[in-house]
Amino acid sequence: SSRTARSEEDRDSLWDAWGSWSECSRTCGGGASYSLRRCLSSKTCEGRNIRYRTCSNMDCPPEAGDFRAQQCSAHNDVKYQGQFYEWLPVSNDPDNPCSLKCQARGAALVVELAPKVLDGTRCYTESLDMCISGLCQIVGCDRQLGSAVKEDNCGVCNGDGSTCRLVRGQYKSQLSANKLDDTVVAIPYGSRHVRLVLKGPDHLYLETKTLQGVKGENNLSSTGFFIVDNSSIDFQKFPDKEILRISGPLTADFTVKIRYAGVADSSVQFIFYQPIIHRWRETDFFPCSASCGGGYQLTSAECFDLRSNRVVADQYCHYYPENIKPKPKLQECNLDPCPASDGYKQIMPYDLYHPLPRWESTPWTACSSSCGGGIQSRSVSCVEEDIQGHISPVEEWKCMYTLKMPVVQPCNIFDCPKWLAQEWSPCTVTCGQGLRYRVVLCIDHRGIHTGGCSSKTKPHIKEECIVPTPCYKPKEKLPVEAKLPWYKQAQELEEGTVVSEEPSFIPEAWSSCSVTCGVGSQVRLVKCQVLLSFSQSVADLPIDECEGPKPVSQRACYSGPCSGEATEYTPEETDLLYGSLQEFDELYDWEYEGFTECSESCGGGVQEAVVTCLNKQTREIADETLCVMSRRPPQLLKACSLDPCPPR
Repeated sequence: SSRTARSEEDRDSLWDAWGSWSECSRTCGGGASYSLRRCLSSKTCEGRNIRYRTCSNMDCPPEAGDFRAQQCSAHNDVKYQGQFYEWLPVSNDPDNPCSLKCQARGAALVVELAPKVLDGTRCYTESLDMCISGLCQIVGCDRQLGSAVKEDNCGVCNGDGSTCRLVRGQYKSQLSANKLDDTVVAIPYGSRHVRLVLKGPDHLYLETKTLQGVKGENNLSSTGFFIVDNSSIDFQKFPDKEILRISGPLTADFTVKIRYAGVADSSVQFIFYQPIIHRWRETDFFPCSASCGGGYQLTSAECFDLRSNRVVADQYCHYYPENIKPKPKLQECNLDPCPASDGYKQIMPYDLYHPLPRWESTPWTACSSSCGGGIQSRSVSCVEEDIQGHISPVEEWKCMYTLKMPVVQPCNIFDCPKWLAQEWSPCTVTCGQGLRYRVVLCIDHRGIHTGGCSSKTKPHIKEECIVPTPCYKPKEKLPVEAKLPWYKQAQELEEGTVVSEEPSFIPEAWSSCSVTCGVGSQVRLVKCQVLLSFSQSVADLPIDECEGPKPVSQRACYSGPCSGEATEYTPEETDLLYGSLQEFDELYDWEYEGFTECSESCGGGVQEAVVTCLNKQTREIADETLCVMSRRPPQLLKACSLDPCPPR
């Protein structure tokens, strides 16, 4: 090692001292400066006579433009092959990134206008590496030559990615006659590496809002690079696709919206890194619980907004799952004995004779909504119990050594009942104009037919239909009616009414049709009933105790054509048959009835679920042709006989 040190000293002694640093090649955006030294020996000196360092590393203002583009535009007033051109930069050349290649605007002409770009020019648009003397030199995020330190996805040099979170999602447009546009995603201030891809005929546009509240809009009407609120945007527009890229960090809150073209649906995929702008910050110790004789004091954690540098409500920090609230620290304090005491009491984490303060809560309130998501609340307070067992409220900071119980929570988050319309029946005629019907059910979040849907939003169950086949019976008012296999396999299903604590009309089941063929009638009993909550029993009330319209107690029914009777009806008969129908459901439906035997006795086999057609009322197995109006459930298989087979 001593010989190596002497050889290096002898080698350096042949050089003069390094000279002063040159002026920086750029005033912003990262340039290069050099220093020279002279060889004092008549022989060749080992090493380099020039060294470089980075300088002017502060970012340039957006209006300054691209450094490589400035060098290309400097040749605009110089003729090339006898003609003036407006030159645009050609970036990211994989073969020679440090040559000045430019392309003539509006033409395919690409020319190398200089063998070397100016020192400090970026080798590649998405890199800090810079060209020096025509060679690409590695530059780390610390802006030092030769450094391999890189930024994480959050933009933190040599960071671990903990200050931001990846946001990824997809938006699908839904055509609507009364909506011209919709919000795709809101991207907050400071986000990075934004990329959106729209597929379909619709169009993206931007709305922005700065931290000062200034709003803006950009329609993104053509392909190109744009500056929106000091953020550089790369937008590409194709006939069936649009791509939006923003390197970031965003200098405003961006809202990406979609403007409907009204032709077909579109989808938008988006991904970006969102900064975690609210972080927990540990507080100092609170005042001691006692002035003498031994007490305790605690720290807490407060949610801090990194943008506004102020403390905000805890709920902002709870929004980020990555944020872990630091646990409070507990320490003893003021351990000196009180003047009238012969000692002091040692503070323990939990003292049976003097328990630490604790959180206590009241019961939850009733949910604010019966469905669709509501909230319920309770009060939480810090209390202290003395030696006699008396409980009294104290300051909240005394309980901060444990997590405070939530005071608000969501409830009844399941969807509210909604109308579900099934497929339309065939048209009631074989030619000309007729009617068709469909089942409209009120379905809850479990998929069960129930009540609670608004009658104002109920889809219609009857509409006109036209069969393109011409009718050839001019003397008849209505064409011949088609046979109704759908009607023979379905019966009208009234809106299911559940007995509640409010008096309501409860209809019983319909009687059988009064005739075995042709048009007859059915009757049923409609009662006014109420649920007695204390006994959970149902009581009958006088009819006038129930409000609202009373369900009908009589209706028309049709038992099929009588022998020899033609299936032709007058307008009055048609209205009698179909005018009173409101809702109906299939009388028969598919259900699973166990599994078949295993296909193998060992070594792994399969069992297939058995699907049967059942009568919903009698629960008896029926012919499968009666379930043709219901969708057959998917085939279900399960593994069986998984034990290995014994060796033969």
